Amino acid sequence: MARSYNFSAGPAILPEEVLTQVQAEMLDFNGTGMSLMEMSHRGKEYSAIHAEAKANLATLLNLPENYSILFMTGGASTQFSLIPMNLLPEGKTADYITAGAWSTKAIKAAQKIGTINEIANTAKDIPTCVPGNDLAFTDDAAYVHICSNETISGAQVKEFPKTEVPLIADMSSDILSRPLDVSQFGMIYAGAQKNLACAGVTLVIIRNDLAERSPAALPDLFQYKHVMENDSLSNTAPTFPIYLIALVTRWLIANGGLEGMQKRNEEKANKLYGAIDASDFYKGTAVTEFRSPMNITFRLPTEELEAKFIAEAAAKNMTSLKGHRSVGGIRASIYNAFPAAGVDALVDFMKAFESANIA
Repeated sequence: MARSYNFSAGPAILPEEVLTQVQAEMLDFNGTGMSLMEMSHRGKEYSAIHAEAKANLATLLNLPENYSILFMTGGASTQFSLIPMNLLPEGKTADYITAGAWSTKAIKAAQKIGTINEIANTAKDIPTCVPGNDLAFTDDAAYVHICSNETISGAQVKEFPKTEVPLIADMSSDILSRPLDVSQFGMIYAGAQKNLACAGVTLVIIRNDLAERSPAALPDLFQYKHVMENDSLSNTAPTFPIYLIALVTRWLIANGGLEGMQKRNEEKANKLYGAIDASDFYKGTAVTEFRSPMNITFRLPTEELEAKFIAEAAAKNMTSLKGHRSVGGIRASIYNAFPAAGVDALVDFMKAFESANIA
């Protein structure tokens, strides 16, 4: 059976070459006679994978020496709480920038832990956008939090705010999609299930001095400091998702790194946005200058036509195009591993569907 063009927002498509390698190694990893999933997280075979995943990430991101890579669990949503638990001391304030559903969830979680100042909120703006640079930061804030790409609304931060205090970014839906100056951030975190691997591991990249702030009273596995000092191995690591990170980052390095990936991502997105803009039948839902290259969101003239569009696309092997239940419409998620041929197929379908259904 032919593979579907999977437009899911996550868990999302993985590189076919990576899946083929996983399949080949599933029962016998490197001649060991067992799957990597069955191996000790302290054994030499897994240790090599763990080290490679970190090394590949460091290479792709040109990671400064004063940052550490942590592999944690619980998804980005758990980090919404762990960040203030670790980095927001009593009596201090943290600034939050809200631009959509995920940054809204982050601020709600943080408000249960400490004092939060929401310095901007564009979550309900239509068409969707992210806040500009006219931000009134709190003097001596503990940190500033932002979500780089709002998966539901299809809006992306194009230029990160310059802050005097640590900037923390949820990059779950656009991590490794473009070159990044890590030194402008105190911490980056991302769920793996969009651009990194399968679900089950959360990537945290943190400046070492920030990790040292973790209160000793926190349970060990909640402390960034403890996880850093134990190389993410004080308990059994999510070995299979980390193995996938090693393979996906190998694939990225072999395909031009983040510069090459950005070029391919822009080409795919521009083709799809071009089809939307060339038509009065389709209407994009994000302000043009904030359009995400990862999650392309648009509407049709009626909800009935949207339902028909989704059903007919699925019949042609283009799946998961339904927009998030909170906003409706259409969402085509075209992460790093999404093939250009799938975008071409969707554009051709959009033209044919419009011709067949235009009033």
